Amino acid sequence: MESLETMYQNIGIDKKVLELGTEVEASLRDRFEKIDRTAEYNQLKVLHAMQKNRVAEAHFSGSTGYGYNDLGRETLEAVYADVFHAEAALVRPQITCGTHALNVALAANLRPGDELLSPVGKPYDTLEEVIGIRESKGSLKEFGITYAQADLKPDGSFDFEAIEGRLNDRTKLATIQRSKGYASRPTLSVSRIGELISFLKEKKPDIICMVDNCYGEFSEETEPTEVGADMCVGSLIKNPGGGLAPCGGYIVGKEACIEQAAYRLSSPGLGKEVGASLGLNQTLFQGFFLAPTVTAGAIKGAIFAASVYERLGFPVYPSSDTARHDIIQAVDLGSPEALKAFCLGIQAAAPVDSFVTPEPWPMPGYDSDVIMAAGAFIQGSSIELSADGPLKPPYTVFFQGGLTYCHAKTGILFSVQKMLDKNVISF
Repeated sequence: MESLETMYQNIGIDKKVLELGTEVEASLRDRFEKIDRTAEYNQLKVLHAMQKNRVAEAHFSGSTGYGYNDLGRETLEAVYADVFHAEAALVRPQITCGTHALNVALAANLRPGDELLSPVGKPYDTLEEVIGIRESKGSLKEFGITYAQADLKPDGSFDFEAIEGRLNDRTKLATIQRSKGYASRPTLSVSRIGELISFLKEKKPDIICMVDNCYGEFSEETEPTEVGADMCVGSLIKNPGGGLAPCGGYIVGKEACIEQAAYRLSSPGLGKEVGASLGLNQTLFQGFFLAPTVTAGAIKGAIFAASVYERLGFPVYPSSDTARHDIIQAVDLGSPEALKAFCLGIQAAAPVDSFVTPEPWPMPGYDSDVIMAAGAFIQGSSIELSADGPLKPPYTVFFQGGLTYCHAKTGILFSVQKMLDKNVISF
């Protein structure tokens, strides 16, 4: 039988790269044990919700057409609501992506003349066109909904004075992005989100607080709906889909907000009563069941990536010893050549399309060319091993995912190997 070292060498990882990885991994054992405990807690939470709602084989049957009386769909939404400690949930394959879920939640709960506030700075690039920061057809701006923004302080803390100054009689909803997106600011912990929501509710009790929860689900033992969020929004091809969900998104929260979202997603008068599950119920249940452990593997991979690239001298966000609140690891690579080499390594480590060379392209919803690496079973799934970044200084790569920690680790080793091969780094 071949040794583990030989197996790595057979797929193209040099001995010195593997030695770097082995040394880093040995230093992370205590961190990894804590992550496993969080996964165990969340696994029990999901299991309890499934048992409480009496999930049965009959719920795996799909519906077609209008999707009336789909007991599996209704039970899945009850499970989501219980796990998130929310009043209601909308979990549908008809929601195409995280941006779509956010647009549904916003457009459903805002009306002409209302104002949307972001108290955490500029939102993720794809939301700019939804809001109308960048002109786009069908934006909230076109429907007379205005936008205000309070930036974070340079140290990443909330600027409560600025936030209070942006609140006015028309402020209807605050959107709080948990993850960093294409920014270097810290990802928000659930406790910090709770602190911000408490401040907003104190100053304006009727404000709706929505959290963009993408990349953050199951990274902690609590979710934003447990600290006052009226809505939590995310994508099923990220953490909660567990790598099995082929599409879809979710919105969980207060009954009134979710009802509005359901009418927006389908049609006034129809709401949650329609929407065929098309045979996906079993996959969505099973993916949600696996999500806590899959997310834990991705977080371990992110910490491993931070530790490796810190040792190589690159700025990383967050640092290797920082508490984690999402699955994303950012590394400032400093040059387009380094960014391309990193992504080439991630692609080379993929189980699907490993032979493909990723190239930058003008991806819809972004303001610059973006390079993306992902050889995934589900197109665009960022709970699977993937990396992307905009082709602009400081040439930051955003690494995430890995259905298993072993695969995330292999991806990072490949990224180092390709950067060595391209003479971007040396050690």
